[in-house]
Amino acid sequence: MKFRIVLEYDSETKSYAAYCPELPGCCSAGDTEEEALKNAREAISLYLEPAPVKLNPDKKVFEVEVPV
Repeated sequence: MKFRIVLEYDSETKSYAAYCPELPGCCSAGDTEEEALKNAREAISLYLEPAPVKLNPDKKVFEVEVPV
């Protein structure tokens, strides 16, 4: 699956901010474009990592695959 990453250069900090518009709150940064992109990929992976879920015995969890 592909995601868009928006990079913005901040001349005050002399670094790059990176965020993924499709994943609210998923952002990162780096001193170079390459580092910001690498860090953004890691942030997306962590963002999409399943969280542990505690359920009552009468509930079920299903995994679904979404076509791209």
